[in-house]
Amino acid sequence: MRRKLTQLLSAALALLFVGGFIGQAVAQDARANLASGSVVEEIKKRGALKVGMATFVPWAMRDKSGNLIGYEIDVAKQLAEDMGVKIELVPTAWDGIIPALIAGNFDMIIGGMTITPARNLTVNFTAPYANSGVHIAANKKLAAGFTKLEDFNKADVTVVVRRGSSAAVSAQRFLPKATVRQFDDDAQAIQELLNGRAHALVATTPRPAFAVDNNPDTLFLPIAEPFQPQADAMAIRKGDPDALNFLNNWILQRTNDGWLKQRHDYWFKSQAAWKDLVAAK
Repeated sequence: MRRKLTQLLSAALALLFVGGFIGQAVAQDARANLASGSVVEEIKKRGALKVGMATFVPWAMRDKSGNLIGYEIDVAKQLAEDMGVKIELVPTAWDGIIPALIAGNFDMIIGGMTITPARNLTVNFTAPYANSGVHIAANKKLAAGFTKLEDFNKADVTVVVRRGSSAAVSAQRFLPKATVRQFDDDAQAIQELLNGRAHALVATTPRPAFAVDNNPDTLFLPIAEPFQPQADAMAIRKGDPDALNFLNNWILQRTNDGWLKQRHDYWFKSQAAWKDLVAAK
């Protein structure tokens, strides 16, 4: 009886061992399949990183020679360099940039995209690599005496925003009584403000402050600080934990070595250093 019990126990242990070995092998195969299916592997095989972006001052802009410059351009180029591949920038209309990512037109979005719950239902975000906020610039004549956000939340006030931006969502949320008009880019919205056809521009920092600096006789900042903080991240297609891991660690490394802060400070705090490089609109 004792011998039979010992034999049964030995058989059971053997089955557990074999089962554990098989289970471990299956898990390893699953991890290998996930890694091989990652966009990171596609980028390495292709030898080029395709980045979707849209023009936002100072994230991405055209210089006088037609080349793209800005914080996002620096980030995308450095990421490609660190991966040992070339960079391919794919300018895309902002209100269609997420569908273009999902369609596979490029590998990721690096374009100052603010993390929001609605967007996160469709794409995955990395850890933030920049922080911004929603601010407001106003027309001196139309908004004379306006000193707080609530002054703009009136039925006879017109606010201009960029279509598809997080600032547009913030304007509708915080200024529900105002008329919110949307434009395809910031330059068009600012021109409406300068022409006196809108009381204010609601946009992501530092665009409102730059608009005031460039037009001090016409525009002003009615409130000193942004009224809505934001965190900005890269966006990738869902179901790619390997890419998410790589990008998060890249952001961590470039945060720790100070590179991201150095480039962010240059583009966001030193407009005078690059202002003359940008093509006039």
